[in-house]
Amino acid sequence: MKRNILSSLLLVAGMVVVSCHAKKQLVRTTGKDSAAVAENNAANTKHKKLEAIRARQVSFNTFSGKAKTQLDINGNSNDVTLNIRIQRNQRIWISVTAVLGVEVARAMITQDSILVLNRLQSQYLKKPFSYVHSYTGPAVNYKTIESILVGNAIPELLNDDAQLNASNNNTVLTGQLAQMMYELTVGPDLKVSSTNLSNQAAGQSLMINNSDYILSVNRTIPSQITFTSTVKNKNIKAELHYTKADFDEAVDFPFSVPKRFTQVD
Repeated sequence: MKRNILSSLLLVAGMVVVSCHAKKQLVRTTGKDSAAVAENNAANTKHKKLEAIRARQVSFNTFSGKAKTQLDINGNSNDVTLNIRIQRNQRIWISVTAVLGVEVARAMITQDSILVLNRLQSQYLKKPFSYVHSYTGPAVNYKTIESILVGNAIPELLNDDAQLNASNNNTVLTGQLAQMMYELTVGPDLKVSSTNLSNQAAGQSLMINNSDYILSVNRTIPSQITFTSTVKNKNIKAELHYTKADFDEAVDFPFSVPKRFTQVD
């Protein structure tokens, strides 16, 4: 009888020891799990925010717009009208007209090349797309230009490595792209209000500001787009004010080099 009681007491004591040990382990494990859960929740929140911003980007097949523009290239400023046509992910066509609607220049930009007609001097320029980098820096590619013209975020900035912070009801994304530090500000409506990229050591910067959003063919786009690009001593600034914007209509992209035109570097 005493042996049975002693055995029972030993069994209970063993269970208590095991139980206490399990509780101690549980407390330690729970602490680690809580940190992991918090980290996963933060990652999920960030992922959802990025997906929500991506979903608010303007989606289209073709774009056709007209913008009154103040264009400044290396201090030479002119008031012009830009007629812009885009076939998404393929080509951008721009016609530059001055006083009385006279066309002074025309450009065709693709992912591989850039062609520019200078009608005032009967000259044309034919270069690989990388020529653009002499005015913009290496972070800019074809999709960058396409995004700027319709008020979208530069796609590469909406990446999982970006840091997200809240500021005055805005979401600010920061990170690095092609040796350039960037700051992308998104408003409460998840539309891009400003983008800044800079590499101070290389003397490169790109600043974009969007404002006065309008509804056009069920898409919300900025009617005012201002961008300034600087690469050392080369500067381009353009202030666009859209007076017309259409999406997914049939558009053509006429471009040919007259025989009398001479090629320049």
